[in-house]
Amino acid sequence: MSLRCGIVGLPNVGKSTLFNALSSAGAESANFPFCTIDPNVGMVPVPDSRLNTLSDLVKPASLVPATIEFVDIAGLVKGASEGKGKGNAFLSHIREVDLIIHVVRCFVDDDIIHVEGGVHPERDIHIIDDELILKDLESVEKRLGNLQKQAKSGDKKIQREVDIVDELRAHLESGQTVRTLAHSPEQKLVYRDLFLLTDKPVLYACNVSEDDIETGNEFTREVESVAGEFGDEVVSFCAKIEEEISELDEEEKLMFLEELGLKESGLDRLIQSAYKGLGLITYFTAGPKEVRAWTIRRGTKAPQAAGVIHTDFERGFIRAETISFEDYVAYGSEKAAKEAGVMKQEGKEYVVKDGDIMLFRFNV
Repeated sequence: MSLRCGIVGLPNVGKSTLFNALSSAGAESANFPFCTIDPNVGMVPVPDSRLNTLSDLVKPASLVPATIEFVDIAGLVKGASEGKGKGNAFLSHIREVDLIIHVVRCFVDDDIIHVEGGVHPERDIHIIDDELILKDLESVEKRLGNLQKQAKSGDKKIQREVDIVDELRAHLESGQTVRTLAHSPEQKLVYRDLFLLTDKPVLYACNVSEDDIETGNEFTREVESVAGEFGDEVVSFCAKIEEEISELDEEEKLMFLEELGLKESGLDRLIQSAYKGLGLITYFTAGPKEVRAWTIRRGTKAPQAAGVIHTDFERGFIRAETISFEDYVAYGSEKAAKEAGVMKQEGKEYVVKDGDIMLFRFNV
């Protein structure tokens, strides 16, 4: 599975610069609103040092990392839900993503236009949230109208759905996002197919100046305060620096980060936080032909994890042979791990752990 993240925010907050750094796709970046009209899409390998460690041990013919897809969505403004500033098209692109990465400007630069006149992260966040809420409200009201017509037949099940959607409508009208409504999973099934924008998890990316990368500033603390209300992740980065880093080879990148006093780039932390936000983990397959990382949701059982490789693996699943990453490294090979008794035979109920090295047995 490939995670799809939508990069959103007001115009000129650093979205396209961040996208350029992530994907080296060369998306146009300029100091005026709506520079990005059609969404740019880039596939980016997920940084994972464990993959390189396994490669050093196995020495495979190829190395295949997990990937993450980033969609650079043009800047939203007040009135986007009503179509202002290309809003309707942009909002439709957000509907297709798994995670919203909300880029927030947390630096002062008089040479870069701010569409609202000045830097104010909390205000800027609420502008975007309000537009997404209004768009969701439009979808919910349409669904509610259709259900109310159907409910005239006296069907109790339909009436129950009317009540659920009407409660959702009232919640949105009060200015709150869908994900803050305490509906049960069964209740959410009623409107799941609407793919509501404010039901998606959010990761806040604070674009700061080089001086504030390590310590943050008053603006990043403002974002952390807003994010803390919902338990959302916050990552600080300097878009311009990340763009410079993306053009360096691995050795130069490490030297550059060391000079800045950083252990890893903001982009690496961003991707790791995106995985955490969606509850994703990685397992590996390792052999002479290929060492590969596979992405699954935390809590996935062995047959479903096998199905990520191929549906036949899940359909004909017999068992999984697993070695933890730590044991694989400690013994140096699959053969040595097996001889030491640390390779486990697991059945259909086994829940795959982050870092497991897996070998699936199945019937064709």
